Amino acid sequence: QLQLVESGGGLMQAGGSLRLSCTASGFTLDYYAIGWFRQAPGKDREGVSCINISGSGTNYADSVKGRFTISRHNAKNTVYLQMNSLKPEDTAVYYCAAASGPHSCFGFGYEYWGLGTQVTVYP
Repeated sequence: QLQLVESGGGLMQAGGSLRLSCTASGFTLDYYAIGWFRQAPGKDREGVSCINISGSGTNYADSVKGRFTISRHNAKNTVYLQMNSLKPEDTAVYYCAAASGPHSCFGFGYEYWGLGTQVTVYP
């Protein structure tokens, strides 16, 4: 069964840090670009960050630039999202997604999605 599994979410005070992990099961992430998305209650899903297959190219939403860092460890079949200086507005369910073909960082082309991990940041 091909699936992505997110982990590392939780409850954190503003200013703190969390590291999310996205691990693939049933396939290797070596040939996939990975995106992180989030959805807050009552809001549309938004793109947070993405990383290309080699790890040499990354992109971030303006709202997280300078605070979040995406990275990948292909040997562990895992992509990470390090989240620092968390703010209450970062509260959301975070999803990772994998794209093997043409795609846009924060939009179309992702073939596999995880079920998400909840991040809650309190003041």
